[in-house]
Amino acid sequence: MRLVFAGTPSAAVPTLLRLADEHDIAAVVTRPDARLGRKRVLTPSPVAQAAADLGLPIIKAARLGDEATEAIAALQVELGVIVAYGGLVREPLLSTPAKGWINLHFSLLPQWRGAAPVQRALIAGDAQLGASVFQLVPALDAGDVFATRVVDVAAGATADAALATLAVDGAQLTAEVVQAIADGTARAVPQQGEPTLAPKLTLDDGRLDWSQPLAQVFARFRGVTPEPGAHTTVDGLRLKILEAEPSSDVVTLEPGEIIATKSALLIGTGSTPLSVARVQPAGKGAMNAVDWWRGQRDTDGLRAGA
Repeated sequence: MRLVFAGTPSAAVPTLLRLADEHDIAAVVTRPDARLGRKRVLTPSPVAQAAADLGLPIIKAARLGDEATEAIAALQVELGVIVAYGGLVREPLLSTPAKGWINLHFSLLPQWRGAAPVQRALIAGDAQLGASVFQLVPALDAGDVFATRVVDVAAGATADAALATLAVDGAQLTAEVVQAIADGTARAVPQQGEPTLAPKLTLDDGRLDWSQPLAQVFARFRGVTPEPGAHTTVDGLRLKILEAEPSSDVVTLEPGEIIATKSALLIGTGSTPLSVARVQPAGKGAMNAVDWWRGQRDTDGLRAGA
């Protein structure tokens, strides 16, 4: 089929590559270049870079308004495919492709409708992650579902690693749905069950509450890593926690209490400690957690979260 593809982050790239192999991509829609890093270098999105490598026409749009709608309408595509573009598709664009738009969403709909499904699922401690392909409608992530797939994600995987796995499986799922639509065999069914919402994460979502049991602390760490980042305060200063895992050391600590072993920094929770391997103090680069702790002038009485 003749398609238009809309997406922005790296999680959308596997689907673009797969569809470009099997169908005619008339154009790729993505967000404008953004200034990244400390030097604020203007950088194309991962989808824009992938589209350029494929030699595909690119439409860069901060929102899918009148200008983008006119450009897409001129392409006369049969189907729109969207994966984490970062903006809403409204009428008349919603009805512009002959077969409308389908959306790959990284959740088992109707669970976790919204911008941060993987992150919210990890924070909640969900036992299963997955992907869904559904018909885009005006209501948020509420359209009929063509297909879903439960995806096995490595135990302890953080949000970026989980999303990378889901992106590959989701690309396969989307390709199957697009081919079924092309063949006229696709069937979508209404979503079943009570929806849960997955709003975009804020910086405060990354704050770790050491009074909670380890399972909840580690679940939040996984869900907010790498963005917006897990963090705490020590001596009134923010400390970003980059790498951590449940501790295997048999030791009892009070919530927020910190001790250093030969290999890790242990921080007490409401149950067993979290083992922290790498941290980033405010205004400094990433470093080994034990080295950071030993570099403190006076550790007596220092606690996480205080």
